[in-house]
Amino acid sequence: MLKVGLIESVDPELHRLLPAGIELVLIPSYPDRPLDVEFWIAPPLSAPAERAWPFLRGVRVVQSTLAGVDALRKLLPPDVILCDGRGIHTISTAEWAVTAILASLKYLPFYDGLRRVHSWSRRREAEDHYRALHPTSRPFYPNVLIEELHAQRVLIVGYGSIGQAIEERLKPFGAEIFRVARSARPDAARPVHSITELHALLPLADIVVLIVPSTRETTGLIGVREIALMKHGALLVNAARGPVVDTTALLAALSSGRIRAALDVTDPEPLPEDHPLWDAPNLLLTPHVAASTPQFMVRAMQLAAAQVSRYLRGESLENVVAGEY
Repeated sequence: MLKVGLIESVDPELHRLLPAGIELVLIPSYPDRPLDVEFWIAPPLSAPAERAWPFLRGVRVVQSTLAGVDALRKLLPPDVILCDGRGIHTISTAEWAVTAILASLKYLPFYDGLRRVHSWSRRREAEDHYRALHPTSRPFYPNVLIEELHAQRVLIVGYGSIGQAIEERLKPFGAEIFRVARSARPDAARPVHSITELHALLPLADIVVLIVPSTRETTGLIGVREIALMKHGALLVNAARGPVVDTTALLAALSSGRIRAALDVTDPEPLPEDHPLWDAPNLLLTPHVAASTPQFMVRAMQLAAAQVSRYLRGESLENVVAGEY
């Protein structure tokens, strides 16, 4: 009988999603003895995964519950089949990205700050913020108090399932979308540019959304040169991994008012209490929460159950990680 390993913290109600004909092996958060497991549904947090791995025996397949598998790759030998969790976070991460864009354009952090001091009298400072980001001598009447997403040019860097979901949610706002992936995909309706064209596309974008995997190629993808190519006042949204952006270069650009940013991930992560990003201007910051909704483990277990069923039937598994990613 196929032994399927699952961390004991998962809601027992979700166990019922797994197919019949298996033996479910519940793995403690702190294992203290060897456990025979052939198919391991890895926990989403790296610490319990790292604690569990030395105690697992006979593992042939590992199903990640995350789209990113960089932490698991460090644990597993090359003969173990690793499958990523592509698709699990598509909805939640796309919603976070769109929310971050709208919150930034509508100056919600600024207005929440005014709420905390119990005064709307400073709301006209919003126009000062706008003019600092978008230098202009143009007079405005009435004051500029927020910005619009309509007609903004959005560059999505990493056009996989999440990138596509972000586009679907941005389209109703009237945004113009540009797409970048590792390789170009000629398509009359939705052309996708190669990553080699990134430098040519950055100056065109009002908003740059990063949703690429963590690889050697994407580490430092956005650095001093790339930020210099961005429009003054452009919004950089990182829903990928912290190391995709050079933190030092980003801090300099935020402090000078060159660009603004919305980050769900940072480098380093977690962010040390004394790190300058906490106090950086022109920044919306959340603590890597984009995927953490009540539906997270439901979708993860649905995917894992489908994979276990394929494995039992001797069929090819989906989302198999080949090469670096």
